[in-house]
Amino acid sequence: MRIKIAGIGSYIPEKKVSNTDFGEHVFLNEDGTAFAYPNEVVIKKFKGITGIEHRRYAEDHLNSSDLAFFASQKAIQNAGIDPETIDYIIFAHNFGDVKHGTIQSDMLPSLATRVKNKLQIKNPKCVAYDILFGCPGWIEGVLQANAFIKSGMAKRCLVIGSETLSRVVDAHDRDSMIYSDGAGASIIEASDDESGMLAYESATYANDEAGYLFFGKSYNPDLDPDTRYIKMYGRKIYEFALNQVPAAMKSCLDKSGLGIDDVKKILIHQANEKMDEAIIQRFYKLYDRSVPKDIMPMSIHELGNSSVATVPTLFDLLIRGEIENQTIHKGDVMIFASVGAGMNINAFIYRY
Repeated sequence: MRIKIAGIGSYIPEKKVSNTDFGEHVFLNEDGTAFAYPNEVVIKKFKGITGIEHRRYAEDHLNSSDLAFFASQKAIQNAGIDPETIDYIIFAHNFGDVKHGTIQSDMLPSLATRVKNKLQIKNPKCVAYDILFGCPGWIEGVLQANAFIKSGMAKRCLVIGSETLSRVVDAHDRDSMIYSDGAGASIIEASDDESGMLAYESATYANDEAGYLFFGKSYNPDLDPDTRYIKMYGRKIYEFALNQVPAAMKSCLDKSGLGIDDVKKILIHQANEKMDEAIIQRFYKLYDRSVPKDIMPMSIHELGNSSVATVPTLFDLLIRGEIENQTIHKGDVMIFASVGAGMNINAFIYRY
């Protein structure tokens, strides 16, 4: 038995924020001092590294669970199923619902429970719970759905990744330009043909790596030091990802019994364009191959980094033909992969 993605959907907020919108921001160094160069230089360097030109922010009246509900509706419709037949709702996020203009995270009840309520699912045996697994959360949710279905505990799962990172960023930290909002959702069930998951890998590195992403105070010393924002050690994350992600992808592909030349697309977490390109280059180097043209669809240029939402959203855009110069065909082999806070890494091989 293998599992497949029977339905997919995403919600991309309408509010578009461009790099030029950060022109008047007061960016500061970690010690609170001002940069020695103007914002135009900061933004130019930022785009050169990350590839990000625009990002999306949720409308003020919407929370993460709302975005997840919209994406879930689309996934259910795409799969053509009755939501009452869903056995598990697995909701990956990291910060809960954070209302616009507030600093408090709201996770009671769970966001998965909120989505079940919004979907008006009456079946009490539809179990709803959240997982916190950093940016790889949606993939990890798919792996948990795989375990539930293979064990006989479930026949159908709704796996969601949703985040409103724009509400947990320090406006004085230039890294705040990376983050965005969005949601992706998927219906997972047993495959009745040759499509589906062929192999997977998952790991947590929690020694020194545990502190690479964290909550920290603002770079503005005049703000309350007890108010915390998402922070990261970018260089350490970059080096970790380049050292660990290609090896995990190779292990996963080798376990599937397929070869590198069988891979048609790689859907990787949209964290940083240069980092993703370097990961793919190092992955192909492990097989003494050059990187094929158009192997890695990207959405980060227009959508930024929406954490757990990037991979399912990318898949949704790909199969709907909304990524320029990118197509996918029945039977194509794909690699899904992600890396994030934990530090966590996961991947799976999938035949479309």
